[in-house]
Amino acid sequence: MSFTSALSTGLLGYLALTVAMYALSFVVPKAGFAARVLASYANLIVAAVFGVLSSIVLTLLGYQQISQWATARFFHFTMYWSTGVCFTVDDPKDILGTTRPAVFIGNHQTELDVLMLGAMFPKYCSVTAKSSLKKTPFLGWFMSLSGSIFIDRKNAKDAREAMKGAADEIRAKKQSVYMFPEGTRSYAKDPTLLPFKKGAFHLAVQAGVPIVPVVVANYSHVLFVKNLLFRSGKIPIKVLDPIPTTGLTAADVDELTRTTREKMLHELVALSEKAQGRPMAVPANIDSASKAVASGIDTTVGSL
Repeated sequence: MSFTSALSTGLLGYLALTVAMYALSFVVPKAGFAARVLASYANLIVAAVFGVLSSIVLTLLGYQQISQWATARFFHFTMYWSTGVCFTVDDPKDILGTTRPAVFIGNHQTELDVLMLGAMFPKYCSVTAKSSLKKTPFLGWFMSLSGSIFIDRKNAKDAREAMKGAADEIRAKKQSVYMFPEGTRSYAKDPTLLPFKKGAFHLAVQAGVPIVPVVVANYSHVLFVKNLLFRSGKIPIKVLDPIPTTGLTAADVDELTRTTREKMLHELVALSEKAQGRPMAVPANIDSASKAVASGIDTTVGSL
């Protein structure tokens, strides 16, 4: 059997298994979890190929800075068609379209946050990633071609130094970045935020650009891995007002981190109540949990 034949057989088998899991889910609901996981991985592969090709074309045409936006939207639509999961963006002031450059930050729940980025990722924005990823086949190529901002993680013990090169690049290219200050996924059933790392805030202060908090409702009613739950549904996203950093210094970062996290946590609870239709309390440890964590880098790619 030739490679082409083997590949075709494998793809058809994968598709058949996914369809079979969807059909079985009408009788065995947990089969829907397997079906949507299979569909999600297939969409990721297709989006990755699309991303490499579109990045090459857009770079040649002089539009490299919208490569990640184009790939994100492509992934969002294919996932909606194949899994029924959709993130809806509440941005009445068009902050995503008019605030540039900026450091966008958001809460980090599960691997499904890749799809969240697909729904809200603004033009002229990129993810951040550690410099070593440049050498990774396909992923590194796509990130380099699409204008990702790379950070030297050798300096991770000093967030300000690690962010210096990225800040220079943001100013020079007017390129926004998106980061998850929690640094890892929470997998929480109820709305909560892990302690914030300070890298994103140092970056915004050094670059002199605003911080734009983006809050995603807790979506454990759509995806909750521990219970093998993965169903279709709409998940709201709220874009909060930009927080200016003009005139701030490194000495202000702790307070900036604390107040931003507190604002996001209150919005997270309110948004989750709306999404799930049940009352929720603000976590009692809001003050103690909101102490900034001196860190490293809160990268998008490294934590997804």
